[in-house]
Amino acid sequence: MIPVRRLPPTLFAVMLLGAVALACGCLGTAEDADAPDWNLTLAGDQETVLTFAEIRALPAVEGYGYSVSTVGIKYGPNTYRGVLLADLVEMAGGAGAEDLIYVSAEDGYLWVFDTAQLQGEEFFTFDENLREIPAPPLKVILAYDQDGEPLAYEEGGPLRLVVIAETPDVITEGSSWVKWVDRIEVHRR
Repeated sequence: MIPVRRLPPTLFAVMLLGAVALACGCLGTAEDADAPDWNLTLAGDQETVLTFAEIRALPAVEGYGYSVSTVGIKYGPNTYRGVLLADLVEMAGGAGAEDLIYVSAEDGYLWVFDTAQLQGEEFFTFDENLREIPAPPLKVILAYDQDGEPLAYEEGGPLRLVVIAETPDVITEGSSWVKWVDRIEVHRR
């Protein structure tokens, strides 16, 4: 007969608590560990701070984004997923017809949208040869995924403003594609 060793009661209790914590998910998951430590401030009639996880939990839209820099370099097309800028503005108390929406980044970059652009209107759009074309339906989103993956920091993530279309052949000016967005503010006029 093989002698059976008993674990000391303290060690047994620690192992049991660890197993229970893992089973309950109390120690977190790999997905939690991978989530960026990033907050977004929404300011308007009220001020709200959303975590990255809270933003990802909001209703999302997806589309094609393709931009051109001020020096003519094209980026895309890529698929993007994120939250409509208009929905985030509503969470801050909404915007009137004359109000402006300031979108700023951690590096100090700021872009100002009017309410027409908030609805995806009044953007210059181009074809593959950078010839101006009539604008199809567009949406402005705060993107957190690019091509099915989390938006990389080098690409402006974890949150970047993107103008999306239903097809991959519509190019928009990249200057409104704010990288590293950390604040959206409604300015009443």
